Amino acid sequence: MAQPSVLGIVLAGGAGTRLSPLTADRAKPAVPFGGLYRLIDFALSNLANGGIRKICVLTQYKSHSLDRHISTTWRMSSLLGNYVTPVPAQQRLGPHWYTGSADAIFQSMNLINDEQPDIVIVFGADHVYRMDPMQMIDHHVRHGAGVTVAAIPVPRHEASSFGIVQVGSDGRTIDAFLEKPADPPPMPGNPEMSYSSMGNYVFDADVLVDALRKDADDDSSRHDIGGNIIPNLVRNGSAQAYDFMFNEVPGATARDAGYWRDVGSLDAYFDAQMDLCAVEPIFNLYNDKWPILTHVPSIPPAKFVHDAGDRVGRAIDSLVSPGVVISGGLVRLSVLSPGVRVNSWATVERSVLLHNTKIGRNAVVRDAIIDKNVIVPEWAQVGVDKEHDRARGFVVSAGGITVVGKGQEVVP
Repeated sequence: MAQPSVLGIVLAGGAGTRLSPLTADRAKPAVPFGGLYRLIDFALSNLANGGIRKICVLTQYKSHSLDRHISTTWRMSSLLGNYVTPVPAQQRLGPHWYTGSADAIFQSMNLINDEQPDIVIVFGADHVYRMDPMQMIDHHVRHGAGVTVAAIPVPRHEASSFGIVQVGSDGRTIDAFLEKPADPPPMPGNPEMSYSSMGNYVFDADVLVDALRKDADDDSSRHDIGGNIIPNLVRNGSAQAYDFMFNEVPGATARDAGYWRDVGSLDAYFDAQMDLCAVEPIFNLYNDKWPILTHVPSIPPAKFVHDAGDRVGRAIDSLVSPGVVISGGLVRLSVLSPGVRVNSWATVERSVLLHNTKIGRNAVVRDAIIDKNVIVPEWAQVGVDKEHDRARGFVVSAGGITVVGKGQEVVP
């Protein structure tokens, strides 16, 4: 049997309001992560490593930096017809922008019509994980589903925060798709766990096109993939689940196998970055058999200088990107993006510093996220006194992480 032709669609139009102020000037999928990466690099790496190399990225909200990143980083060889292309909202069907994820695909139906794929795989753009999509596609084809929903087991007492998939006794046929239910249904044979949707879907192309057209004619619909398209296909009996825990990625370790994080909130974003800092990382960026791909800027290697008395440039349990200079300061349990400078006697602990942040002498940054180009002056403190941080106009998350946005001034 010939392999089905596959078109990848990545939904990257979300505003990401819960990540504000990091999304005040950029789309959520363009938010930096792990020093060198953008959030969208994880979804695109999974598709590309899995052999899916005709990919459309649907953008809308503050998409300039995202479009630039895709255009400069994700260049495929056109010799075999491969491509990754950003597709902005174009108002093809009238003077209105996308009203939901389903409407985004419906308004971009020309992409499917032009490519004529057998399968359309639809991924979200803002989760941190590794996944071989071809294993999910094989499962989809083998079991004859119209749509297959990637699902991951989560503790039942936490499941009311997610979209939950209720499956039948066969473990894969979806009986119900529930949005943040108060009483989440258990997995078959495991009353302590529920299936959470990962926001990744495999569709037969004709099933998707038919479902989108019917949804577009429904004035009561929110035109959302998870909220409307999947429940409608569940009622038709054509929806099945794929258990992410059976996905085997080359090079995965027992520690990071099955790792998936929705980084939609500031605390989740921060915690996922801290996962990278462990001696044996909970999520392992160093898997060269399934690399997370991105553009590495042409800047010098990281540099550590000064070693006299209490003026020692050092980083412990941290990720330090190219172009960083740690000049007589201490960095501990932190993630530093390119161009960061930490000056003498400064301390950075449990923090995420984005591109070109400057930390002045004797400054202290703790339990904080500092956005690009922010200058923390000499003797200033960020994250030490949360009430003082709030008084200065900084966001403090529910988990106590101080966030300094782009262009915000830090006063000593």
